[in-house]
Amino acid sequence: MLRKPPRPKPCPRRRPSRPIDRPLPRMGVSHGLARVLSKRGLCSRSQAERLIRDGRVRLDGRVVRDPEHPTDLEQARIDIDGAAPEQGAPRYLMLNKPRGLVTTASDERGRDTVYRCFDGAELGWIAPVGRLDKASEGLLLFSSDPRWAAGITDPARGPNKTYHVQVDCIPGAATLSALQSGVAVDGEWLHAASVTLLRAGGKHAWLEVVLDEGRNRQIRRLLAAFDIGVLRLVRVAIGPLALGELPKGQWRELSAGEVAALGGG
Repeated sequence: MLRKPPRPKPCPRRRPSRPIDRPLPRMGVSHGLARVLSKRGLCSRSQAERLIRDGRVRLDGRVVRDPEHPTDLEQARIDIDGAAPEQGAPRYLMLNKPRGLVTTASDERGRDTVYRCFDGAELGWIAPVGRLDKASEGLLLFSSDPRWAAGITDPARGPNKTYHVQVDCIPGAATLSALQSGVAVDGEWLHAASVTLLRAGGKHAWLEVVLDEGRNRQIRRLLAAFDIGVLRLVRVAIGPLALGELPKGQWRELSAGEVAALGGG
């Protein structure tokens, strides 16, 4: 007579684990090491890359030579040349950029840059907040505060930019309306928040153009789509901050009130 096989033992019931009361460790925001140096306002990103590759930067006590090494923005301990770099008070400047200067720290083609306007001023590291192309002029911000700068240039929440543009024709009301409605250019939809005719004389006119987003050479490309040529392009305001009577090629510090009014951060 065959015996029945023994019943398998039931698995012991496990008590449900109790929730962990202690908080999990906070994870910081990670970026490449060179970007962290720049975001902390210690130097430009290109300067940071050179320092790192030269072995002059220690991350949490050890030399790191990879500019893209993942680094905690808030918590990482960074030494340059064996010492923790001092972060001074952030700087906020406005410049009346002259025509003919490129918005970069150094130009591989040897062209004059906007930093020529700061010759002799001991400002430490500052970076442009946004850009104006070589042929454009007017209000250009600089800062050593990367977070504030990122807020100013953010397409979604940054302040509007206002420009006075001299054009080679006198646009009618229908054209001004079409510039606001927008047009597709090279796969991008370009438009202006507002376009106003300021004055006209002879064959030329001055327009006030307000942008609520920042795209490369946006005004020039938008106007070109309507066969309108740009003779001069001057940025006269960023949000509530106006260029005013600041002489061409000159700069000044922003007041605390102006910094706060622009937002950023």
